[in-house]
Amino acid sequence: MGSGWVLSSAVTVLPILQRSRLALVAAGLALSVATPALAADPSRSWTLTPPQASQPQQVAYLSPLPAAPRVFAMTAERRAMLNTIRYAEGTWVNGHPMGYQMLFGGSYTPSLHRHPDRVMYSPRYASAAAGAYQFMPFTWTMASRALGLSDFRPNAQDQAALFLIERRGALALVDRGEMSSELAARLSPEWASFPTLAGSSYYGQPVKRFADLKRFYEDNLAQLRQGGEATWQTVAIRQVPAVVVPAPPEIVEQPEDSTVNSFESSTGRLDPSGRF
Repeated sequence: MGSGWVLSSAVTVLPILQRSRLALVAAGLALSVATPALAADPSRSWTLTPPQASQPQQVAYLSPLPAAPRVFAMTAERRAMLNTIRYAEGTWVNGHPMGYQMLFGGSYTPSLHRHPDRVMYSPRYASAAAGAYQFMPFTWTMASRALGLSDFRPNAQDQAALFLIERRGALALVDRGEMSSELAARLSPEWASFPTLAGSSYYGQPVKRFADLKRFYEDNLAQLRQGGEATWQTVAIRQVPAVVVPAPPEIVEQPEDSTVNSFESSTGRLDPSGRF
């Protein structure tokens, strides 16, 4: 009974398949006679997926080299200008290095380990200026940080003064070896003793006459140039044809807690004004 059922099903299905095949053939003939259909655009079936975020890659970086401290070369022209600033600020002391220890008003600090930052008084003024170039504490902090200076010794003060000159856009004028009224005016906002183009102090304080500054500068520069020594340009580490004043004698410092000034010259002890 089971086999008869299978044969009956096969006989029934076969005519259906034949009729379906004939229908498909007729449909194909009809399509071939009709206008050709456009080819299907495969891009319509494409699906766009957002790009996957790239994974961060590990890259080895070299640590930056430590910045070298900036050093200004010292030439006769620059030394003569520094000496002229000392002359104007009252710290020249006939070229004695104790001028680097002078406080405002004429007294002295016993140590140059750091800026003393001590307010001193005169009959008309009060100031914490100190050193050969009478640095105010905030000015010294700015310059010393820019140059990487760690103490208040003479070489550090010289470098900081050249930094301030450059900051005022006057270093190129200094290198010309000529004391001009324009140069003095550019430095007048930095050092009150330098005259403006009008001949007065930028801050209304006592000021040196330009003629006196010019005479001192020219005499000092001539003396330095007669030395005939070469200076070393520390930035490029090469010798250049310039002259420099011989290094001043070493300053003998007292302990930091000392409050007694014991500066003497070959002619005796200094008076309170700081002059021999």
